[in-house]
Amino acid sequence: MDLTAEGRAVRVLFVSDTHLGFDLPERPRVDRVRRGPDFFANFSRALAPALRGEADVVVHGGDLLYRSRVPASLVARALQPLLAVAEAGVPVLLVAGNHERSAVPYPLLASHPNLHVFDRPRTVVVDRHGLRVAFAGFSYARGVRRAFPALLAATGHRSVEADARVLCFHQCVEGATCGPPPGHTSRDADDVVRGRDLPADVAVGLSGHIHRHQVLRRDLSGRPLPAPVVYAGSVERTSFAERDEPKGFVTATIGAGGAGGRLLGGTFRRLPARPMRVHELTGRAPLEAELRAVLATLPPRALLQLRVPVSLAGAEVLRAGRLRALCPPDIHAEVVVPDRAARDEHRAGGSRALARERASVDV
Repeated sequence: MDLTAEGRAVRVLFVSDTHLGFDLPERPRVDRVRRGPDFFANFSRALAPALRGEADVVVHGGDLLYRSRVPASLVARALQPLLAVAEAGVPVLLVAGNHERSAVPYPLLASHPNLHVFDRPRTVVVDRHGLRVAFAGFSYARGVRRAFPALLAATGHRSVEADARVLCFHQCVEGATCGPPPGHTSRDADDVVRGRDLPADVAVGLSGHIHRHQVLRRDLSGRPLPAPVVYAGSVERTSFAERDEPKGFVTATIGAGGAGGRLLGGTFRRLPARPMRVHELTGRAPLEAELRAVLATLPPRALLQLRVPVSLAGAEVLRAGRLRALCPPDIHAEVVVPDRAARDEHRAGGSRALARERASVDV
């Protein structure tokens, strides 16, 4: 481990947006390729360094689960990897994200002296290698643009004696980007934290919610942020809008110095995400021949999205059973009709979120 000149540093493993339970029904009605095991596998891969003694603290940035109303068995299975790290003596800090509706379901399952849930504004102190680090955090908050200063104050982090401080949250911050080019940039909506509102007395902000890994250092006007903000991103691709994004987790080193410590370094460590491909069927050639040609070019374990015009949507070869018969066993294909999706969204007054058809920070 690289230490500061004073020989003190804390190694943080930061993982976020695991969305466990995604595409993992208890009683599947159809026998097809399921993505749920991929999310659990990558979560375990991300935590492996902590179990090997390569991290002093683990921070989960929120959206542990894919939604809030889930069976206790899924919550127990999702928490088990974190509890294993906690049992190994490594403190685990868990932010409650928007998919958990700001609270971890069945909270008693998360009961462990080394597992700390930011289900309310609070500060947790971790003392390692002679360095005292205060981790301040709070759960996902709607309307955070107005609420952020009060939520930050409610953590009480400034009243805690520490050599360094870290902010843990699950929000959009001004300048964060997501989605395929040209992408979406968080600007001035009610759910976006102003850059100037970030505290200057922390070494770094660790945030979930945005699925693309990135490090923010400046606001939209080019001014340096009071503290850098790191997004680990999601551990797997949850939407075809993320098809070109690498997935992984972050390891960072925190040291003393300045008003709230220093971010001495950080590394994004990639995880094996399923490849995604999008193909637009035109109907200029026989559909089955075109489909077989596309399938022949796919890498192993790929997810294929077929975009078709309304005029072809009812074709026999595009029916679910026929598609499954044509696809290799490790390939999953889905059909999307962009014209129909756009029409349905228009009828809903633009309120229906179509994650397959647009970039989103909440997928």
